[in-house]
Amino acid sequence: MSRLQVVSGKGGTGKTTVAAALALALADEGKRTLLVEVEGRQGIAQLFGTEALPYEERKIATAPGGGEVYALAIDAEQALLDYLQMFYKLGGAGRALRKLGAIDFATTIAPGLRDVLLTGKACEAVRRKDKKGEFLYDHVVMDAPPTGRITRFLNVNDEMAGLAKIGPIHNQAQAVMRVLKSPETAVHLVTLLEEMPVQETADGIAELRAAGLPVGRVFVNMVRPQVLDATELDLARTVPPTAVARALSSAGLGGAPRGGHAERLVGPLLAQAAEYAERHTLEQEQRAVLGDLDLPVDELPLLAEDMDLTGLYELALELRKQGLS
Repeated sequence: MSRLQVVSGKGGTGKTTVAAALALALADEGKRTLLVEVEGRQGIAQLFGTEALPYEERKIATAPGGGEVYALAIDAEQALLDYLQMFYKLGGAGRALRKLGAIDFATTIAPGLRDVLLTGKACEAVRRKDKKGEFLYDHVVMDAPPTGRITRFLNVNDEMAGLAKIGPIHNQAQAVMRVLKSPETAVHLVTLLEEMPVQETADGIAELRAAGLPVGRVFVNMVRPQVLDATELDLARTVPPTAVARALSSAGLGGAPRGGHAERLVGPLLAQAAEYAERHTLEQEQRAVLGDLDLPVDELPLLAEDMDLTGLYELALELRKQGLS
C-alpha cells in the first residue's frame, strides 16, 4: 500500500475512527506507523484514551503483531517555527516572533500557508529516514479535513508554488506536491450508507480526480448487520397479518391467534419489518452508487456508539481481513 494514507469523509461518518483503525492495521507484524492529526481537535487522543497530544511524535499503541503506532498533532504555528529554523536559521528569533503574535498572524492571513505547513509536516515524516537509510515509518496515516475541504487542503501547495516562483517556499511546495500526487499517496474517503454522505463522497472523488490527486478506497462505516434475507423481506411484505398471528400463537407467543396477545403483536412487528425493508432498499441503492465509482469499497461493521480502544482493535482486525495491511 501507499506510504501516505490520507483519510477524509463527511462529518459524522467516523473518519477519525477509521484513520486510527487503519494505523493499527498497517502497524501489524513489526511495522511502524505514524497517525497524524491536522485539525486540532485531539480526536486521536480521545480514541486511544491518552492525554492531549503534544507537538511531538509519541507512541500510543502496540498493534497485535508487535508493530507500533505513533501519533502527532500537527500545530501550524510550531510547524512554521520549524520551517523558519530549517530554511532561515532564525532559532530564537522565530520564538520571539511567536511571542509577539506574528506567527499566528502569518498563518491566519496568508492564503494557504497553514495548509502548506500541515501537509508539509506529514510529507516530511513520509520521507524521513533513520541512520541506516531506511524509512523511519512504514506508513503515515493522516486524519485529514472533511470531504468538502480535502481537495483544496491537499492541492494548496500548487497555489503556493504559483505565488512564490523561486526560493524555499516554492521548493517546499513543489516537494510536498511530488509526494501528494505520487503513488506514495492514497486518499481514502469514509461514508455511510446514506444519501447525503454517499453523494458528498462521489463529489469529493470527482474533485480529487480532477486535481490529479490519487484516490484510494471508499470505507463504508457503521454498516448494520443484515437481519432479514431477501426471501424473509418478501414474506414480510406479502404474508397476511392473520397468518403472522397464527404463527406467533403456534410458537407459544401470545395465546390465541384472535383476540389474544399474538394479534396485538402483529402490527408493531410488521411495522418494524416494513421499516427495515425500506432502509434495506435505500442502502442497496447507495451501494449501487458507490459501485459506479470504480474504486475498492470496504464495509466496516457498526460497533458500540462510544468507540474505545477495544473497538479500534476490532476494526483494525476487520481491515486486515479485507487485505489492508
